[in-house]
Amino acid sequence: MRKELWFGFALMVIIITPSLVFMPWGHITNGHLGLLMLALIVVAIMLGFPTAFTLMGMGVFFSWLYYRSVDPQLAVQQVLDLFVQRTYGVMSNDVLIAIPLFLFMGYLVERAKLIDRLFRSLHMATAGIPGSLAVATIVTCAIFATATGIVGAVVTLMGLLAFPAMLKAGYNVKVAAGAVTAGGCLGILIPPSVLLIVYGAVAGVSVVQLYAGA
Repeated sequence: MRKELWFGFALMVIIITPSLVFMPWGHITNGHLGLLMLALIVVAIMLGFPTAFTLMGMGVFFSWLYYRSVDPQLAVQQVLDLFVQRTYGVMSNDVLIAIPLFLFMGYLVERAKLIDRLFRSLHMATAGIPGSLAVATIVTCAIFATATGIVGAVVTLMGLLAFPAMLKAGYNVKVAAGAVTAGGCLGILIPPSVLLIVYGAVAGVSVVQLYAGA
């Protein structure tokens, strides 16, 4: 068995064992349920379950446990009502509508191979500058971040596009990885940033002011 699997299983045991041992099963409060839910979420994600469905399933299950402790007969009805209300609240949020549109714009940019052409053009334009590949990588990440606003998408695409080229050109692995990850992190700072949109919607803060502060 590979070392990664042993590490994953050991980490899951470390998370689950204290939760089961130190949990006061005779007198469980809402705080204990929250800690247990957090531990199960971490374990489920490490096992490979999709994050969205893991959060949704854990939320529904532990909401049912809470309402069941208050009124067992109305627990299912209250959970379903809460589920519908929260779903409708998210769907009717005007701010969150921007997220799928930004993702669609980033998808169009990626499928049109514009990032590949932009990277090669910037590399040729900065050929006279020391470290031109790293400069072209960071600038391309900054431009692509404006189309997606997601760190993972920028890092993944530029890791496949720029990282091999930098290694082939003789760059150190740490320098190449640092350029890609540093450029990808610009995705949460340059508008449109999905993270700032979600934070603004959840915290009730103006997204425009968050963009101005970023």
